[in-house]
Amino acid sequence: MDGTGYIGYIVGGGLQEGLRVRLTVPASELQQGSFVVCDSDQWRFYGLVTDLELGATDPRFADERLDRLHSEVARLLHGQTLFTTMEVMAALMLDRGPADPQENLHWQEQIDAGAIERPSPRPVKTVPAHHSLVRLADAGDVAEIFGKDAVGQLVVGYTLEQGHPVRIDLNRFVKRSSGIFGATGTGKSFLARIMLAGIIKAGGSDARMASVLVFDMHNEYGFDDTDENDRPVQGLKTLFGPRVQVAALGRNTLVRGKPADFTLELGMGDLTTGDILLLSDVLNLTDTAADVLNALRREWGDQWFARFVALDPSSVIHEDGKTVPAGNSPAGWALRNGIHPGSAEALHRRLLRIADKPYMVAHPAVDAVKAIVDKLDDGRHVVLSLGEYEADLDYLLVTNILTRRIRERWVEKTEQFRSGKVPVSPRPLVIVVEEAHKLLNPRIANQTAFGAIARELRKYYVTLLVIDQRPSGIHDEVMSQLGTRITGWLGDEDDIHAVLTGLSGRDMLRGMLARLREKEEVLLLGWGVRMPIPVQSRRYDQAFWDEMRGPSRGGRMDDLDLDQVNEDLFG
Repeated sequence: MDGTGYIGYIVGGGLQEGLRVRLTVPASELQQGSFVVCDSDQWRFYGLVTDLELGATDPRFADERLDRLHSEVARLLHGQTLFTTMEVMAALMLDRGPADPQENLHWQEQIDAGAIERPSPRPVKTVPAHHSLVRLADAGDVAEIFGKDAVGQLVVGYTLEQGHPVRIDLNRFVKRSSGIFGATGTGKSFLARIMLAGIIKAGGSDARMASVLVFDMHNEYGFDDTDENDRPVQGLKTLFGPRVQVAALGRNTLVRGKPADFTLELGMGDLTTGDILLLSDVLNLTDTAADVLNALRREWGDQWFARFVALDPSSVIHEDGKTVPAGNSPAGWALRNGIHPGSAEALHRRLLRIADKPYMVAHPAVDAVKAIVDKLDDGRHVVLSLGEYEADLDYLLVTNILTRRIRERWVEKTEQFRSGKVPVSPRPLVIVVEEAHKLLNPRIANQTAFGAIARELRKYYVTLLVIDQRPSGIHDEVMSQLGTRITGWLGDEDDIHAVLTGLSGRDMLRGMLARLREKEEVLLLGWGVRMPIPVQSRRYDQAFWDEMRGPSRGGRMDDLDLDQVNEDLFG
């Protein structure tokens, strides 16, 4: 960078294709994703470098090597005839007030007196003038756009060039469903831990930012773990003590050899026919399964599952020298109800896979949903470790049943609040799901509680945090509703396209996302940040753990007025 601090000047471009900047410093001092600032008249523009391109006023000098020329001549040619331009995606602009010093002073006095509203960054609606100077953003610029040190502001990374902290507004983050994406090995679970720890700490003991329910498929979030280099990694339980409750699936189940705070069992009466149909692929159900399930529901109501799996497929009777199914067999039941016996027997065999699960009982000792809801309402956070039950059948079954019933409870609590029956709204809830494409793929997303939550946009104070390595497997409608997206490197073009679904400037951001380092770089997009930015991600290490253990200030920030900004920027 030269002594003035400027790196170039505007030479062309527009709102759609981006601004074109002629560099006055070596291209090696810039990289794709650099956060830059341009002042032009009363406006300050904030943008990202999306491309760097070599240019020449005379193509002859671009084609010929210059080492045969005198070094001073070669230097002049490189600075004038041969040059570098960069493309900048202008994202925001800020009103700096009148250019005249006296008028600007009067303008500032009016702002301080509250006579006029203090300006804040807004979506770009114009362009800077030709030859306006461009510089790298400094710490003040980064803080202006990505927040200052305050309750609800979590540092998730640092700018690529100068290491300025980049924050996410957690109060906004929890208001819409969000996603953390990246190929296997890019550190998604560590990013998720950082975000969850930030939410728990910012909430304090009294604040109502959000409670967190984590469906922990691989037992990574509650108790301590190790990273890929076998270094110890502290769990949320270690960081926050009793504020985080670890639940285990099944009576007497241990989590990483440790007893859980409480255990959960599911009652057979909790199962609906819809829950079973969502497991069609895992259970290999036939096309006639829906008809059989409907007949079971009509006859036995909520007890259909327990009554059906209790039937004995070997039970037969002998009539007139013939062996026929007994009335207490699946085939006997089918004949009474006009169902094909083979279809009933096939479904019975498949449902026994569920009935035989140790965590599935006829009469649970404790209502699983009530146990979780009570703790979440009490300001605690729950990590449900699936323990040894890591199969797709267990994950899909347990998460959908619990989420469906919890959502029903939150809908009930919301309606009571809106009708004036209770004075306080439900405590916001963030439900964390891994392997999200299994629950939100195009075939079943519209049938699951997860799909409903993603579409509701926090209407009932419940949002999702989905974690996945294959975002292309998630329904496009769900992806478009995700507010904040934190994404690491993705190697598949379909996954890159999916992450950028519903965002403006997709073409400019696509190359930036594809060129992230495979580890320790992520792209922040959407609701929780004012503009997209790639950052060097924060490490989940001792320094972070010490910060999380520090005193919580509780309370809430005033919500920033970013709704229109994000609506214009990200659709």
